[in-house]
Amino acid sequence: QVQFVESGGDLVQAGGSLRLSCKASGITHKIVDRAWYRQGPGKQREEVARIQDGRRTFYSDSVKGRFTISADNAENTVALQMTNLKPEDTAVYYCNAPRGINLRQGVWFSWGQGTQVTVSS
Repeated sequence: QVQFVESGGDLVQAGGSLRLSCKASGITHKIVDRAWYRQGPGKQREEVARIQDGRRTFYSDSVKGRFTISADNAENTVALQMTNLKPEDTAVYYCNAPRGINLRQGVWFSWGQGTQVTVSS
């Protein structure tokens, strides 16, 4: 059974930076696509960054230019470097493997506990 453990969340001031990490265990085959998602207070979960085959990256408009996703396939880890954080980035951040082009198609595995990011103004 694949499990994800997210870490690195914290309370930071606006303009600050954080680096999130996601460690996967129980993987028995290559996962081509990995993504970071977030769910803010009172909001639906949304995808914010995706990495395909460890190379091609995609970002939501809200984080483009500020967040960077990277993957270490040998270690089964995915990181999210976040800079110039804004209060609207406050959310619980999760990682998973997307089934399709957006979250409507779902994800392949169960959600982990996530890691809380809180950005104060």
